[in-house]
Amino acid sequence: MCQRKSCAPVEMPSSCVHYATSAATGTSRVSAILISIFMSLWAVTFLEYWKRTSSILSHRWDCSEFEEIEERPRPEFTALAPMTVRNPVTGAEEPYFPEARRLSRTLTGNMVIILMISIVLIFLMAIILYRTILSIIIYRSQSAFFIFSAGRIASLTGSMLNLLVILLLSRLYTYLAQCLTRWEMHRTQTEYENAFILKVFIFQFVNFYSSPVYIAFFKGRFVGYPGSYNTLLGIRNEDCGASGCLIELAQELLVIMVGKQVISNIQEFVLPKLKTWWHKRKLKPARSQEVIDEPDTNSQINPWENDYQLLVCEGLFDEYLEMVLQFGFITIFVAACPLAPLFALINNWVEVRLDAQKFVCEYRRPVVERAQDIGIWLTILQFISYLAVISNAFLIAFTSDFLPRLFYRYTAGSMSGYINFTLSVAPANFTQNEMSCRYRGLRDEKGQNTQDYYHLLAIRLSFVIIFEHVVLLIGRIIDWIVPDIPEEVEIKIKREHYMAKEALAENQSLSKSVLEEMGRQNFELRQRIRTQSPTNNMSPTSEDEAMPAL
Repeated sequence: MCQRKSCAPVEMPSSCVHYATSAATGTSRVSAILISIFMSLWAVTFLEYWKRTSSILSHRWDCSEFEEIEERPRPEFTALAPMTVRNPVTGAEEPYFPEARRLSRTLTGNMVIILMISIVLIFLMAIILYRTILSIIIYRSQSAFFIFSAGRIASLTGSMLNLLVILLLSRLYTYLAQCLTRWEMHRTQTEYENAFILKVFIFQFVNFYSSPVYIAFFKGRFVGYPGSYNTLLGIRNEDCGASGCLIELAQELLVIMVGKQVISNIQEFVLPKLKTWWHKRKLKPARSQEVIDEPDTNSQINPWENDYQLLVCEGLFDEYLEMVLQFGFITIFVAACPLAPLFALINNWVEVRLDAQKFVCEYRRPVVERAQDIGIWLTILQFISYLAVISNAFLIAFTSDFLPRLFYRYTAGSMSGYINFTLSVAPANFTQNEMSCRYRGLRDEKGQNTQDYYHLLAIRLSFVIIFEHVVLLIGRIIDWIVPDIPEEVEIKIKREHYMAKEALAENQSLSKSVLEEMGRQNFELRQRIRTQSPTNNMSPTSEDEAMPAL
């Protein structure tokens, strides 16, 4: 069966339509390039601002050297560690877990991560097969409306099914990663949280971004050509729709990102209220019994008793993870969906108010814990910002039609005939009638890639290299110009180190002078005692004889 994109003749009767479409598409693609560059540089600037703010707060709260010097072992580590060793920094005896055993446990945890990633990829393949089978079923139906919208229906339902699978696997793996991290026996709370965050992020990165990455860089690349189609488990590989893979990628991003935001906001609004209601319901019988036993007590409940009925705060891990995943959506795939930052802004506006209501009215005040910075979250954000530059470069070069249009305009002088340029003629032995079947690709009648294909491939790779180097170079210049620590904070830190050294030297000098003064006073006291003693002028023999009389 030939999947016909267009059959000859395919030229539109008027070239004005080509010029108008070309101008509109060219303008949109240039805008996509500018937005991609802007978002990449914005990510670098945002991280620089974050590092400066973090250094200011850590210095203000005296946490600049907390992880290296002041952080103590976790209570769970202290209770389960099999031995103790002397800390070379503090000199105190601390619990110790052998590094060889921790390494073996870490490798086991990594194998579990690889297993879970494999499960995610299996589900991705299942969704790909689902879309293909559903399209075949719809094409075989008798309804013209469903046949016309078969690809869109299959893509949309596949995206919703993918979102459901993502949310279910996320809940399962978060619990599994927590158990694995606890089993690995990390010494400090910072090390424990960094290991746990890294495990969850690696899984969530593959879980949330695998489907968009497949649509952006793999879908429609390995279809083959009429007479030599590639198959997956006996089913022909997916091809992009008539509008291209970029539209499907934008649809997938909106379904996953906006769907996750809506579901998360509903959960953050509904679940705390249900948990609070259930918690108060469990406390109500005990409080009623106390009122019966003590009828003279005041009926008005004290504020601390009301606060005790609130939920225990479980930390900010879910909030950080949600923001980091959103940061990835609006930077890695912004070239395909420029509206993603707008939806992120709307979500953050709602999120701030929901979190304020949740943490003030539904949860107890969290226990304060010291921390030097946000830990490995900053490294993850930096990794996403670098990956965003590469991803957007490949999206513009290989997924969009920006470079093919420029190449054709440069070689042909105009956009007339561009559609025929992007379509190839099926082999003569494939069609059973005189009609010439056309399909998307730059191939000759034998199915071999043409010279234009290789010229365009070289242009695309050159664009990726130039785009990547230019944007990363500008980002490095911004990173070099803007210091991570503000000048006034750096001066304060140097002043504090200087004053600490001066105080230490003064303390040592004072201790030395005090010891010398005490030694001199003791010497003078001994000399005074010897001078005032009545037996000082006696002879040694007389003194020895006088001793018993004393």
